[in-house]
Amino acid sequence: MNEVNLAAEELNPLLPHTAEIILSAAVFLLLVLAVAKFVAPRFEKAYADRTAAIEGGLQAAETKQAEADAKLAELERQLAEARHEAARIREEAREQGAAIVSEMREQAQAESSRIVEAGKAQIEAERQQAVTSLRAEVGTLATGLAGRIVGESLEDEARQSRVVERFLADLESAGGAR
Repeated sequence: MNEVNLAAEELNPLLPHTAEIILSAAVFLLLVLAVAKFVAPRFEKAYADRTAAIEGGLQAAETKQAEADAKLAELERQLAEARHEAARIREEAREQGAAIVSEMREQAQAESSRIVEAGKAQIEAERQQAVTSLRAEVGTLATGLAGRIVGESLEDEARQSRVVERFLADLESAGGAR
């Protein structure tokens, strides 16, 4: 039975042989050393490179954002200046328009006054011409009428002028008395 116990102990699948334990430990130790010497530094380098790239990207993004903010502020300033300039130009145009309208009004008023004065002068000239024409016609009619009434001819120019002047004076005094 002892042999059976011994054979049973040797064949126990839960306990490995001592040589296997030592060999497994040596292989594990070699594997850990290989990973620590070759694989871990590469992982660390890749991790550091990636960290640097991300930090550089963040820094570049912050720089670009600052540049974009500065450009936006400059564009807003330029836009404000352009709006101010446009408002100034509109105000100048409005003032010039008002000045032009005022000047045109003055010119129109002067032209209107000139036309009215020319019309008055023309009317006065036509009135004088009509008065002269009427005097001559009235004189001729008065001379003819006076000649019929008196019964003699008043063909003499001096006599005719005196009669006409007296007749017109009587007419004017009669018209003024009314």
